[in-house]
Amino acid sequence: MEGEADNQRSVLSLMAVFEEHWASKLAWRDKQAPHDQTTATSQPQQLPASPASQSLSQMAARHQAKQENEEEEEQQGQRGLSFKCLRSFRHKIREDNWRRQQDPGLEPGSKEPEEKKIALELLETEQAYVNRLHLLDQIFYTELMKEAKNGKTVPEEVVKMIFSNISSIYQFHAKFFLPELQKRMEDWSCNPRIGDVIQKLAPFLKMYGEYVKNFDKAVELITVWSEKSPPFQELIADIQKRKVCANLTLQHHMLEPVQRIPRYELLLKDYVRKLPPESPDRDDAEKALEMIFMVAKHSNAAIAEMERLQNLWAVYQRLGLEDDIVDPSNELIKEGPVQKISARNNSTSEKYLFLFNNMLLYCVPRVIQVGAEFQVHLRIDVDGMKVRELNDTQFPHTFLVSGKQRTLELQARSGEEMNAWIKAFQDAIDRKEKRSETFKTAVHGLELGTPALKTEELGRRAPQWVRDNLVTMCMRCKEPFNAIIRRRHHCRACGYVVCARCSDYKAELQYDGNRLNRVCQECYVFLTGHVVLEDREGKHKGILEKGAAEVSGRSLLCSSLQLLDKNGKGGTRGWFVIPQDDPLVLYIYAAPQDVRAHTSIPLLGYQVRDLPQGDSRHLFQLVQSRQVYTFVADTEELKRRWMRAMARSAAGITHPEEGEDADSCDEAE
Repeated sequence: MEGEADNQRSVLSLMAVFEEHWASKLAWRDKQAPHDQTTATSQPQQLPASPASQSLSQMAARHQAKQENEEEEEQQGQRGLSFKCLRSFRHKIREDNWRRQQDPGLEPGSKEPEEKKIALELLETEQAYVNRLHLLDQIFYTELMKEAKNGKTVPEEVVKMIFSNISSIYQFHAKFFLPELQKRMEDWSCNPRIGDVIQKLAPFLKMYGEYVKNFDKAVELITVWSEKSPPFQELIADIQKRKVCANLTLQHHMLEPVQRIPRYELLLKDYVRKLPPESPDRDDAEKALEMIFMVAKHSNAAIAEMERLQNLWAVYQRLGLEDDIVDPSNELIKEGPVQKISARNNSTSEKYLFLFNNMLLYCVPRVIQVGAEFQVHLRIDVDGMKVRELNDTQFPHTFLVSGKQRTLELQARSGEEMNAWIKAFQDAIDRKEKRSETFKTAVHGLELGTPALKTEELGRRAPQWVRDNLVTMCMRCKEPFNAIIRRRHHCRACGYVVCARCSDYKAELQYDGNRLNRVCQECYVFLTGHVVLEDREGKHKGILEKGAAEVSGRSLLCSSLQLLDKNGKGGTRGWFVIPQDDPLVLYIYAAPQDVRAHTSIPLLGYQVRDLPQGDSRHLFQLVQSRQVYTFVADTEELKRRWMRAMARSAAGITHPEEGEDADSCDEAE
């Protein structure tokens, strides 16, 4: 029939999970002989029996044996099932072998039509199922509620929460569904059809959604109150010892309603398949099957939604249940620990991220974890967020998250973990943009090269701060920093490291709620439109006033090197660059983000000498007459690259070497 292939993929969506869940727990029993006898007449008939699904019946038998042993060994101390086994589980089965053909109520060799055999099987399993519902509602629920009203066991509300709407389910099957099936089978010779009965009553099966959603909470309440209230545990254990329970636990019996809808679907699928094309029941049966399929989807959706809400609530509890965070419409995308890189002292500190569909929570673990496990330090909206990878040799596996409220440099534990975070962030950003009517253009990340913001974003987005250790002079006036009279400050608009004189201004920043923040002179002029009397625009730029970051981006070679002093025992480490637009000069910076070089060496006429490796150092020299410069590279490969580059510049060769990337600054980044 139409849609049969789609239905096939979702059949057993609930039953399969229990097969998986118990298969791992009962694997040690696989070598034992299977139980050949049914446990009680009230137990529903086992359906699947083919290689694709026969493990379900074996599972039930094994589970019964396990329950019996646990009752003897632990004296009814089982903790029951967990809702975790009700997760999204998909098992594919074949249409022609999903269950063993059974002939309930018929003699071997009977020539009864196949569809009647299946209808009788449905009737018998329904009778057994009603007996199980009677046990749950009229025995367990009634006796527990009676004791609860006497105040001897647990509160009445707890008993109601455990059994949910089991009374409604029992009344529906006992007074409506089962009588209708019995009546129809009695009149089978005159009216051989059941599709219209199922079609009429199928909409009422949606009440199972409430029961399924409550299943996890019910099992948890049984476990908790069994520990808190010995009379409650004793009463349940006493009922479980009765013959009607067939040595099975309350939790096992409560599992039956969860399994029932998929079993209807399995039986009805086979019934439709065995119907002759001219059968008067075909149209009704196909419609009934489609309705049962929708009920199964409704139950699956209830399971998924309940799991999402439970996971969300668990996260909120770890965060302290703050009012501005708790929102049932949120969706947790990813969580995990990261290292936050400090722009102040060039160190890292452990943080914890919770990425939701609409916000990022930047948290720190609490020292004393009483109540909440984490403290929320910052909340960044996904709306307008950007993310990109950073190339940093000092801190590998780093990435940048830039939001309207704050920009963070974060370090993952591995490259795979970094890629997973970037993908999660980008997915959240893309989903947010699709839902937003005002966001018309896709955001593909911050511009590469320098951390400076685009002009139109200045003040609207938190900037990436330049790290203190990457500069030795003010990035505006180019005066060197010192610890006494010229200290480092950060412009809150552009993120540059500037001195106090160049940052003695305040402007309202939109990303910080239009509060006044410390900004540099250039940002102050742009953001406020005020004219500053001191204007350096006409000042001539010196020969060394080339920004290290700008020059490095267009260089023949750049990296960190150490320049030794004359005795070769000490020296200073710096940032060395041979620019493309000035290829005969070596510029030496104190740090890779400095805006001014502190010295330069004209390379023309020098000779490059290789020195034997000593003390594990990779040494080479520039020599001209009595002038000697000795350098130390980090690796032998880097040393060879510098020797080739300097030798070409010393010989007056200005174009890049063939096969060499024009931007040879990978180590720098």
